[in-house]
Amino acid sequence: MKLRIILILGALSAFAPLAIDFYLPGFPAMAVAFGTDEKHIQLTLAVYFTGLAIGQLIYGPLADRFGRRLPLLSGVALFTLASLACAYAPSLEWLIGARFVQALGGCAGMVISRAVVSDKCDAVGSAKVFSQLMLVVGLAPILAPMLGGVMVNLYGWQSIFLALTLFSVGAGIAVAVGLPESLPANQPRQPLSGALRQYGRLLGDRIFFGYALTGGIAIGGMFAYIAGSPFVFIKLYGVPAEHYGWLFGTNAAGFILVAQVNARLLSKRGPAFLLTRTVWVYLAAALALLAVSVLQTEALWPLMLPLFFCMASLGCIMPNTSACAMNGQGARAGSASALLGCIQFGIAAGAASLVGVLHNGTAMPMAMVISLCGVLAVIVAMWTRRLQRERALQAPV
Repeated sequence: MKLRIILILGALSAFAPLAIDFYLPGFPAMAVAFGTDEKHIQLTLAVYFTGLAIGQLIYGPLADRFGRRLPLLSGVALFTLASLACAYAPSLEWLIGARFVQALGGCAGMVISRAVVSDKCDAVGSAKVFSQLMLVVGLAPILAPMLGGVMVNLYGWQSIFLALTLFSVGAGIAVAVGLPESLPANQPRQPLSGALRQYGRLLGDRIFFGYALTGGIAIGGMFAYIAGSPFVFIKLYGVPAEHYGWLFGTNAAGFILVAQVNARLLSKRGPAFLLTRTVWVYLAAALALLAVSVLQTEALWPLMLPLFFCMASLGCIMPNTSACAMNGQGARAGSASALLGCIQFGIAAGAASLVGVLHNGTAMPMAMVISLCGVLAVIVAMWTRRLQRERALQAPV
């Protein structure tokens, strides 16, 4: 796949992390601006996850029926308008509503970028491209919180959403000029009327569902970290908002590094093999994180160490679950990508909300949710791998 297309797909995939990570340092300032507390500001994060989950179910059938470009450009335009609405929100309720619409627009890039990769690559090739996309996507968690912290201090939290507006305009121009239609002209177009049946068939595919659920649970742990880390780092351990991005970026750097190692290992081992090994690393790090949070250490670094390994392991888990789930989907790649994303961000919304519900002034709620995700990810990954082996044995020679 051409580098130009990978960069465009990376930018499209970055809509979600940018719209999340960029404004995290602004939580305290937004709470002051709207006369509320950070627990209520976290609702803008949870509703964004909900919008991502719902919106992806819409774009999948559209992408299979009308091709990849038209739904994609429509989604980018919607994200642009919603970002402006966020910047000029007069109340918290307005901001929550605008964030929901922003998510509905931003998820188009996530759904369709996966579908484009599936259009052009097999399972191993897809895993390699997804790992390369992680390099582009991973820059967002490194740069966005650092830049967001500086912008909040200099220009206020509204400047973050104005910057997102400019980014989406640039991405829309890149798609219009540099991303050709990838759905083959001779491939049957899936009718919109069959969308529910298509989703039903995908849910009935236990291997697809197992890989989607494994990735969703693991990503749920990541978003528990995203929801809880502003309080833990800034409030609990006194990290200045402008320095928050450095800590966040350290974990993102581990994520990028492991994703690139994963891309190289795929030439020797398949994505399913690497996935079933890495989920155990994720679980071990998550349990270590929980143990440290129970001790409530005065220093931050004992908490950061297992947190680093948790987030780094996702650099292998995320691309490999996507590749395994999308393998062989063909004409229904758009719907498969949409359902995959819906499952992932539906769980993410629940995990982020659970951190807020369990909030008790310590790091334990964040660590508990991440640990729960680690346990469940291992259970589902092992079950799915067993199903895949049984199917391989039953296949005709």
